[in-house]
Amino acid sequence: MNAAPADQIRLLDVQDLDVRLQQLAHKRKSLPEHAEIESLTRDLAQLRDLLVAAQTEESDCAREQTKAEQDVDQVRQRAVRDQKRLDSGAVSSPKDLENLQREITSLAKRQGDLEDVVLEVMERRESTQERVTELTERVGSVQGRIDDATARRDTAVEEIDGEVASVTKEREVVSGSVPAPLLSLYDKLRGQQGGIGAAKLYARTCQGCRQELAITELNEIRSAAPDTVVRCENCRRILVRTSESGL
Repeated sequence: MNAAPADQIRLLDVQDLDVRLQQLAHKRKSLPEHAEIESLTRDLAQLRDLLVAAQTEESDCAREQTKAEQDVDQVRQRAVRDQKRLDSGAVSSPKDLENLQREITSLAKRQGDLEDVVLEVMERRESTQERVTELTERVGSVQGRIDDATARRDTAVEEIDGEVASVTKEREVVSGSVPAPLLSLYDKLRGQQGGIGAAKLYARTCQGCRQELAITELNEIRSAAPDTVVRCENCRRILVRTSESGL
């Protein structure tokens, strides 16, 4: 393949722009905010699970407390009715009086036991409510950090995308001045060689694979016409000759 030396030089400009686009793509993908958001999102999911569990426990305690308070109220009402019967004098039988007094005493003990249950449930509920409050605050804090990191990421991505658009436009202009066959070969090699399709021959060394060329290869390149498109024997990339090639 033949191409004017100036066209081959412009191919290096295209390569520089493609390298810049690769760098920008890598920068966009590896923004520290990505890992930060991912880590915080995992933390947030765990905290939300804990919060749901705490809210469920608090709800269970609330129902348990309501039930215990209802039990206390029922026992209290029954004790009040029995005490009124006792005080009214309606019960005259000694045996019935004894049974009624025994029941009042039993109800008083039962009421005390149930009130202890209410207190124990109230303490557990209070502790759970404190846990819910704490977890709610932590969820809000982590969500705030995610929002902040997301805003920073979006700003950085916007800046990178703006530069990508600028470099892409410049590449279109520069590559448009490169002969189609040469550009097609370059694009093919670039896809095969990790994004580098053309490299400068500098001080007898291919800047693509960083290998110094053998004497026989250098002699072949020296004897080649200026418009001959030469390739590196090591990496097969297009070698662009300049005044710094050491030929």
